[in-house]
Amino acid sequence: MNFFKNAINEYIGINSDLFLSISHKIHETPELGNKEFFASDLLCGILENEKFTIERKIAGHDTAFIAKKKSNKEGPSIVFLAEYDALPGLGHACGHNIIGTCSVAAAIALSKVIDEVGGTIYVYGTPAEEGGENGSAKGSFVKHNLFQGIDAALMIHPSNDNSLSSESLAVDPIDFEFIGKPAHAAACPEEGINALDALILFFNGINALRQHVTRDVRIHGIITHGGDMPNIIPEYTKARFYIRAATREGRDEVTKKIKAIAEGSAIATGCKWNAIAFQNPVDNFIVNKEFDLLFKEQAEEAGIFIDHKIKTSFGSTDAGNVSHVVPTLHAYIKIGPSSLIGHTKEFCEAAKSQEADEALIKAAKSLAYTAYTLLTDKDRLLKIKETHNNSK
Repeated sequence: MNFFKNAINEYIGINSDLFLSISHKIHETPELGNKEFFASDLLCGILENEKFTIERKIAGHDTAFIAKKKSNKEGPSIVFLAEYDALPGLGHACGHNIIGTCSVAAAIALSKVIDEVGGTIYVYGTPAEEGGENGSAKGSFVKHNLFQGIDAALMIHPSNDNSLSSESLAVDPIDFEFIGKPAHAAACPEEGINALDALILFFNGINALRQHVTRDVRIHGIITHGGDMPNIIPEYTKARFYIRAATREGRDEVTKKIKAIAEGSAIATGCKWNAIAFQNPVDNFIVNKEFDLLFKEQAEEAGIFIDHKIKTSFGSTDAGNVSHVVPTLHAYIKIGPSSLIGHTKEFCEAAKSQEADEALIKAAKSLAYTAYTLLTDKDRLLKIKETHNNSK
């Protein structure tokens, strides 16, 4: 380990209690997407104390931020991605308390050598990764061209194993609403236009579509409004859907078909209909094998053994949007047994466990070592960028 990486290692080790306390405080104060005021303020506060400049309320998100520390020497620009939102009813059952803290710890540790090394360090605080109203803030960051001039982005996510970046599914999060006409359901039903009939036809149409889509497609939705009273012909109904596919092109094709089903359901019942995107669409994640290889080397130096098993099931992450515009690392760190499943009470407990604490410190070192290499090894960074350009 060279002098600078040793300095990074020592800084994170000496300040491990501070970083673990931040992770625990965020875990104890779970906040939903775009309402993470406590977590955002806490992370910004420690970054400000370390002389990072802070911009808040980024890209239409009140709890988003950009922290920056620039060397007097020219060099690459590296972004650490920070998430800190929780899940409804489950708290930090995806471990975002670890993600935000880990990225901040790595950025601060790297900042201790940035003047000698050169370049610029950023932390992008990106709310609402779990979605919801105006969710998936990384998509907003991409739309606002906030990755222009950035050379690479990286983060690490808690999991049931130590693994490299994996593919993820693209998602269209869409509300479908149907508007009919109310009437007394017993006295004069013929005067009404039944929006619930349209919604039921819509669900049935989607079920018929399922046998005609590729195996990567996932279509899942709920009824958020099905009417008001049984004796009133439903005037208004609404459903919320996630439409997923392996690529954003495939997702767009499926979404087109589902919108056609909505239109047909409306025509069949005499209703009007609308499709409303309630958050940013999420793109599939583009794996950069050269970036993963670099991280594997640095993770092993920090004491993390990478599990090489191939993932067979995939969720979605708005880090996918970032991966389409800059080389992106989205690795995983083990915080519990291999049976651990995300978005459960057990995962929430694991996210504040001793194993999670130890993983956070190793993960922060791994991210900082990886970013240090990006700043100092021009050939390695060029190879990663060429891999990115060839994979789009």
